[in-house]
Amino acid sequence: QVQLVESGGGLVQPGGSLRLSCAISGSGLDYFAIGWFRQAPGKEHEGVACISSRDSSTYYTDSVKGRFTISRDNAKNTVYLQMNTLEPEDTAVYYCALDLCDPRLHSFYSAYPGYYWGQGTRVTVSS
Repeated sequence: QVQLVESGGGLVQPGGSLRLSCAISGSGLDYFAIGWFRQAPGKEHEGVACISSRDSSTYYTDSVKGRFTISRDNAKNTVYLQMNTLEPEDTAVYYCALDLCDPRLHSFYSAYPGYYWGQGTRVTVSS
């Protein structure tokens, strides 16, 4: 069973930066991509960034291109999301998830009903 634990969220002023971490653990770690998603109050989950586990391909939703960078450290089984020039619209709970995106196809996928998102990490951008 695979476990994902997000961390690194917090309160930041507009224009500031944060780095989120997603620690992956468990047996049978075989996945083709890992993505960062976010859920703002009253909204559905939204795909933010995706990275392949096989190569260096990445994909971003338009609203974060040029501001966010996804990366992974295979030795630490950790995926990061560096978020720069944060805007109030980035306020949300951020989650990582396996195989809900494909950077080669430029796609994020909807989770099936009842999908367990984990505890996430809250990001608040406010002055």
